[in-house]
Amino acid sequence: MSVPRVEATPAAEALIHKMQGLHGPLLFHQSGGCCDGSAPMCFPRGDFRVGQEDVYLGEIAGTPFYMSGPQFQLWRHTHLTVDVVPGRGSGFSVEAPEGVRFLIRSRLFTDDEHRALEQAGPPLQGPQH
Repeated sequence: MSVPRVEATPAAEALIHKMQGLHGPLLFHQSGGCCDGSAPMCFPRGDFRVGQEDVYLGEIAGTPFYMSGPQFQLWRHTHLTVDVVPGRGSGFSVEAPEGVRFLIRSRLFTDDEHRALEQAGPPLQGPQH
């Protein structure tokens, strides 16, 4: 049983593809910091340096998604779904000029999903792409 840690809604995937057309390869990072840092941020891949403690959660629409190590420790039992909603997010995230923002919807992993993730081992840390 392969269990994704992060997925995207169709609306988020469409926006990611649009942003890829404008900015080229992208990456997501969620820091867990205050204010906009608690939202998923989307950057051109060359404009953000992934740290050694950042955790690689997977890919959505061909775009890697990372979370800060300390934030992952708090959210490791949580499945993330990236969605898009109207409103202005961070000025640093590529979707900001579009009048929309990426948003995380979450749920706890089921017992079966949790067991499968434990058997798969911990997610990778540091740059993967």
